[in-house]
Amino acid sequence: MARLVRSALAIAVPLACLLAPAPAFAVSCRTNMGFDRWLDEFKREAVAAGITQRTLAAAAPGMVYDQRIVNIDRGQRVFNQTFIEFSGRMVAAYRIQRGGQLMQQYGSVFARANQEFGVPAAVITAFWGLESDFGGNLGKEKILPAITSLAYDCRRAEMFRGHLLSALQLIQRGDVMPEEMIGSWAGEIGQTQMMATEYNTYAVDYDGDGRRNLIKSVPDVIGSTAHYLQGLGWRRGEPWLTEVRVPAIMAWDQADLTIQHPRSQWAAWGVALPDGRPLAADELRASLVLPMGRLGPAFLAYENFQVYLKWNQSLVYSLTAAYYATRLAGAPPMRKGNGTPVALPFEQVKELQQLLRRYGYSGDIDGKLGLSTRTAVKAAQMRLGFPADSWPTPELLARLHGA
Repeated sequence: MARLVRSALAIAVPLACLLAPAPAFAVSCRTNMGFDRWLDEFKREAVAAGITQRTLAAAAPGMVYDQRIVNIDRGQRVFNQTFIEFSGRMVAAYRIQRGGQLMQQYGSVFARANQEFGVPAAVITAFWGLESDFGGNLGKEKILPAITSLAYDCRRAEMFRGHLLSALQLIQRGDVMPEEMIGSWAGEIGQTQMMATEYNTYAVDYDGDGRRNLIKSVPDVIGSTAHYLQGLGWRRGEPWLTEVRVPAIMAWDQADLTIQHPRSQWAAWGVALPDGRPLAADELRASLVLPMGRLGPAFLAYENFQVYLKWNQSLVYSLTAAYYATRLAGAPPMRKGNGTPVALPFEQVKELQQLLRRYGYSGDIDGKLGLSTRTAVKAAQMRLGFPADSWPTPELLARLHGA
């Protein structure tokens, strides 16, 4: 799955994109100059940054403006699947089977990456499977026209200007040829769909051929993804996610990614393993995550789970990737929870967001049940006496109308 899906899922731009180098001056874009003039200015900046005329000539056929890309960027459709729906579709049996086969086939490469960067094979493989189906779906868009167009458009001009410069650096280094740069409309490239700046910063040559090829070289993909996850803060030897069972009654307001308690405290509150066995009563800190409220699946998310949110800020995507990794590491299928949580349809989520203004919600009225909306839901639940599990219900919506 390309990061085209990530973009649809994300609450905001993926955090890693902020690694793009910022120009030392105010960024020019379509509001203050035509494309040809803008491109000439960018080329002068690129030369000042060390890009050769030979590289610019090689990239020139792709450095064009495509209004279609800008239209896609401005018209992204809202992703509106629940965690159970999305994880059920994406963590399919064939992905678990194929992931296990690849972990065995490239065992020595995964072992090397784990030793060097501290990231387990299951974690790398889950991203590999979700982002491109293990290299089977890299995207169909030409990267250079895509990022050139988005660098010229003013919505995220500075970020994509940095990615365009990074793409030229990749070409100049010989890692990838312009005609090989095929990926998603938003500029992600390779089997784990990195932006050009991520690629330039974290890619490693693991097959020893002198190139960092994330399109065709599986060893390079494995090593580079591990390096990137380390750069996002992965902690060696620590867990990332554990499925749990929650009691019928507890302090639901403590179920929040911003709140951590030792596992011993969660155990004292009645949180247990899915089969009812007790949690390890130790001091390892974790957050209780209820992606569909107290009636749905439940997980303890450890510090390493924050890396998933840096990869993609969507809770649904991040939990799916983390859960997939636990399955590849040997965990059984998850329980669906203690009941049947009802998901509000898109239009009702927009209605809810408008009503949540009085409880601190300041985000867009976009129908996305993202982290900021869930935070406001929790605030409203606490004010109105509902179980504060951050999951909106028809009952809460009706009460908000009455309030």
